[in-house]
Amino acid sequence: MFQKLDDVEKRYEELTLKISDPEIINRQNEWREYMKEHAEIEPIVLKYREYKKVKNDYEEAKAMMGDSDKEIRDLAEMEMLEAKEKMPKLEEELKILLIPKDPDDDKNVICEIRGGAGGEEAALFAGTLFRMYSMYAERKHWKLEVLNENATELGGYKEISFMITGKGAYSRLKFESGVHRVQRVPDTEASGRIHTSTATVAVLPEVEDVQVELNPSDIRMEVYRASGAGGQHVNKTSSAVRLIHEPTGIIAECQTERSQLQNREYAMRLLKSRIYEKEKQEQDQKLANERKSQVGSGDRSEKIRTYNYPQGRITDHRIGLSIYQMEDFLNGNLDGMIDNLIAADRAERLKGEEE
Repeated sequence: MFQKLDDVEKRYEELTLKISDPEIINRQNEWREYMKEHAEIEPIVLKYREYKKVKNDYEEAKAMMGDSDKEIRDLAEMEMLEAKEKMPKLEEELKILLIPKDPDDDKNVICEIRGGAGGEEAALFAGTLFRMYSMYAERKHWKLEVLNENATELGGYKEISFMITGKGAYSRLKFESGVHRVQRVPDTEASGRIHTSTATVAVLPEVEDVQVELNPSDIRMEVYRASGAGGQHVNKTSSAVRLIHEPTGIIAECQTERSQLQNREYAMRLLKSRIYEKEKQEQDQKLANERKSQVGSGDRSEKIRTYNYPQGRITDHRIGLSIYQMEDFLNGNLDGMIDNLIAADRAERLKGEEE
């Protein structure tokens, strides 16, 4: 580990020189790349320098233990104990900082929620989840835009796709992918029986053009009239857009905007993210060890969480954590759960690195 840290510090010093070199500053693209790398490794270097200072303090205090003056020896012993206590904590922090960062963490996300088993109740639950993520985005001061929706008469969604724009959105939301299960008494149930329904959530990173190259001749575009609840333009004009990527069969639709051009732009973003996700999953399958060291694979068929209304309990099955503030959670207070998922993922990845 320390050899790796020495190499990172050496690279940091090289980059510090490069980003202040006038010749490189004039080559803006190159300079930006160096600045980005410099910023990414700076937290590791600063923490490593803190560790080295504490270790040096320990060695100096240890050397003072042989002093003839008792007062100096007592002072040295205190400093030694303090440094000895700090070093293991700093080592753990350094191990975490050295875990390779997910390159998608800082990206915006495209979320898709689909009602699963349970008919109208599943569609209503999909609506509950959409409201929950909308309120979470609001708490984080992120921007949310609906890309496509298929609403039901009772106010639920057969499916809804939306983009969340904000720094670190993917790093916080990526563990939400999977099957969410709800246990509650539907309003439509006269006898008061508890029903179990599901909704599927997929969280995709928004991708840049350089990450996914699409051949325009591989994409077939269809236009159709928008459908859904309300809106004067609904069923009046063929503004809705469906894009089909012929080689993979992946489809993306958008019908929320009045302009066919805007709908096409949104559908293209969604299509690229879906293709990127498919390619990423194929790569992950090849890296079996890496997949083992993750809290959730992001597989849409994996049941990740149960929302039990009668008991007011939300349970995440991947980490065995239950939270009993149902109303608070559904109002977008997700950070407690997400922080625990991130910590568990780091612990698993750390274990994978050590193995």
